[in-house]
Amino acid sequence: MNELSSLDGLLSGAVVLGLIIIIVILVFAIRAIRIIRPYEKGVVERLGKYQRTWEPGLHLLVPFIDRVTKVDMRENVVDVPPQEVITKDNVAVTVDAVVYYEATDPFKLIYNVTNFYLAATKLAQTNLRNVVGEMQLDESLTSREKINITLRNILDDATDKWGVRVVRVELQRIEPPADVTQAMHRQMKAERDRRAMILEAEGDRAAAIARAEGTKQSAILEAEGRATAIKEIADAEKAQKILIADGEAQAIRNVFGAIHDGNPTDDLLSVRYLETLKYVANGNATKIFMPLEMQGLANVVGGVGELFKSSQEEPKKK
Repeated sequence: MNELSSLDGLLSGAVVLGLIIIIVILVFAIRAIRIIRPYEKGVVERLGKYQRTWEPGLHLLVPFIDRVTKVDMRENVVDVPPQEVITKDNVAVTVDAVVYYEATDPFKLIYNVTNFYLAATKLAQTNLRNVVGEMQLDESLTSREKINITLRNILDDATDKWGVRVVRVELQRIEPPADVTQAMHRQMKAERDRRAMILEAEGDRAAAIARAEGTKQSAILEAEGRATAIKEIADAEKAQKILIADGEAQAIRNVFGAIHDGNPTDDLLSVRYLETLKYVANGNATKIFMPLEMQGLANVVGGVGELFKSSQEEPKKK
C-alpha cells in the first residue's frame, strides 16, 4: 500500500510538472509571437537597447528580454484647441485649426519626442499666433489658404526631427469679436448697396444710349430712304427727258432725211416751216435756209414771222 501510494504521488507530481511545463511553453510561445499589421511598424528593444525595426508580418522575439513597440504609420490628426490671437491691427480673433500628419521614421517618433500629440499641439498654437499676428484682420479672414500653407511648412520643418511629416493644416474657423462682426456686416451691406446703385445707374445709362442710338439709326435710315426716293424720281425724270429728247431728235433726223434724201412735197415743207415759226416768233432763230422752189412760201413765212415778232415787241416797249 505504501508503495502504491508513493507511486500515485509520483505520477500526480509528474502530471503537475508536465502541466506546468506546458503552460510555461504556451506562455513563452504567446509572448514570443508578434504580428505587425500592414499599417504598422515595430521597434524592438533588447534589455532596454534598440535592436531593430520590424516590418509588417509575423515575427518572433525572446520573451521577457525583448520588448516591441508598435507605431501606427497611417495619417493622423491633431485637433488644435481654439485660442485668441491678436492681429496686426490689434483685433482679438478666435482661431481653431487641425493638423494632419503621418509618421515617417518610427525610431525618431519614439526616441526623439516624449508626447508627440502634446508637442504638436503646443507647436501649432505658437506658430498660429505668430502667423496670424503678422496680418491685418481683413487679410487674415481672406487668406486662409496662405495661413494653411505657411503653417504647414513651419510645422513640417519643426517636426522633421521627430520622424513625422505634416501633410496639411486646415483652419476650421477665424472668428472676430461680436462688435467687429456687426461692423463688418454693416460695411458689407453698404458695399452691396453701393454696387447695386452703380449697376442700376449703368443700366439706365446703357438703356439711354441704346434709345439714342436707335433714334439716330432711325433718322439715318429715314434720310437715306428720302434721298434714295429723290434720286429715283430724278433718275426717272432724267430718263423721261432723255427719251423725249431722243424722240424729238429722231423725229428731226427723220424729217431732215426726208427733206434732203428724198423729194419732199410742198405739204411737208409747209408743215415743217410752220413748226419753225414759233421759234422765229420768239427770236430763237434769225436765219432760215430754204430751197429755191419755196422762196415764195418763205417770203410769206418771213412776213408772218416779222408780224409776230413786232406784235411781241410792242407790249414790251409800252
